[in-house]
Amino acid sequence: MIEETLLDGEVKMDHAVTHLQSEFTTVRTGRANPAIMHRVMVDYYGSPTPLQQLASFSVPEARLLLVHPYDRSTIGTIERAILASELGLNPSNDGTVIRLAFPPLTEERRRELIRLVRHMAEEARVAVRNVRRHVKKELEALSGEVSDNDIERAEKELEDVTHRHVARIDELLAHKEAELLEV
Repeated sequence: MIEETLLDGEVKMDHAVTHLQSEFTTVRTGRANPAIMHRVMVDYYGSPTPLQQLASFSVPEARLLLVHPYDRSTIGTIERAILASELGLNPSNDGTVIRLAFPPLTEERRRELIRLVRHMAEEARVAVRNVRRHVKKELEALSGEVSDNDIERAEKELEDVTHRHVARIDELLAHKEAELLEV
């Protein structure tokens, strides 16, 4: 019973870290990264459709992203969606592909993005701590069924798992900050 509760808590903490990783990929650095297009929605025949369902991406250079629409008639719609997405990119097309040139980030924009990723990391830490709190309540609810020593050991193990996940979040944050500061 205790092992199931701890395992469930660890899985939920893993989800929080995985979510943070996916959030970090959507933050634009100075390099071209197709992952920032995951949030772009295109009005495709009246219904909002994710861009990755309408096009493929390639990165021929560090600061250039090519968007290859599957249907050439959607180029104008995709361009409008990219402009409306507030990514700070100006698309240009040659009739078959859309080119997105990534301008170098200004110092002010880098600071802004660092604040954003720190906020994302703090939200992930809070999520991990909330999972810890819920698991601890579940463990305390078992006090009549299992010995106090077993509960105490489980709580220590829960603390270790929590510290590992928070350390992983801090590691991801440090890596993303270094990536943003890279010129």
